[in-house]
Amino acid sequence: QSHFVESGGGLVRPGGSLRLSCEGSGFTFHHYAVGWFRQAPGKEREPISCLSSDGRTANYALESAKGRFTISRENAKMTAYLQMDSLKPEDTAVYYCFLPVKEDCTPMPGSPFYWGQGTQVTVSS
Repeated sequence: QSHFVESGGGLVRPGGSLRLSCEGSGFTFHHYAVGWFRQAPGKEREPISCLSSDGRTANYALESAKGRFTISRENAKMTAYLQMDSLKPEDTAVYYCFLPVKEDCTPMPGSPFYWGQGTQVTVSS
């Protein structure tokens, strides 16, 4: 069964760091561009960043993520990552990965995958 699972969230103080992981299984992970998204309480889910299938081209759709978040992937491990530094309370949200995505980091229509459970990130002192 093809799916992916997010992990790595938690409670962190402002200014802290977290590394989120998105592990795929049951499909050819390296064929797909992957994106990270988040949804804060009462808000729409928004794209953060995305990375091409070969890991060479990264885009950051969320302005506030630029310079603080870094997307990467290890295709041999079928895993994508989102390194988040200098976290702020406004980064509190459920974080999701999804694939495939377009160059603007929005989900590709007709994706064969479903959204996962996400991983909760809470930034609070």
